[in-house]
Amino acid sequence: MDQSTVTKGRAFVASQRLAEHLQTVLVDLIELHMQGKQAHWNLVGPNFRDLHLQLDEIVDFAREASDTVAERMRALHATPDGRTATVSAATSLPAFPPGEQSTKNVVDLMTQRLVAASATARKVLDDVEAEDASTANLLQEIITGLEKHAWMLSAENMAG
Repeated sequence: MDQSTVTKGRAFVASQRLAEHLQTVLVDLIELHMQGKQAHWNLVGPNFRDLHLQLDEIVDFAREASDTVAERMRALHATPDGRTATVSAATSLPAFPPGEQSTKNVVDLMTQRLVAASATARKVLDDVEAEDASTANLLQEIITGLEKHAWMLSAENMAG
């Protein structure tokens, strides 16, 4: 462990870059959680009930993943910022449209957002790995979950 990462009474301390990378992932996960609820509340059309429940699974995953990232930041003595203004200004996810949305449209919209959140985590993964393998492992688990949800959700609109 590099001496620059060790301080009295603390083990590993995240660099500013590592903290920024985790913050980037955090805001996308928080936004994914909120957009998933928006989709869940305004969903209409065929297969409503199954998709309504599937969206809750995605929301739960995004909320838990955001909590994991924020708590990892605190463990590394970084300060997460999940305030709405911060999330709104920093997320890479496009805004979710207002009003009722068809099940077909929601599948496409939420799949895009799952893929975008995964892309954010993938974008920072190599830098995170170079600094802290333990944190990189957490991100890999989050990427795996996001991509699984994207696949399962996108299958709703696929033709065999």
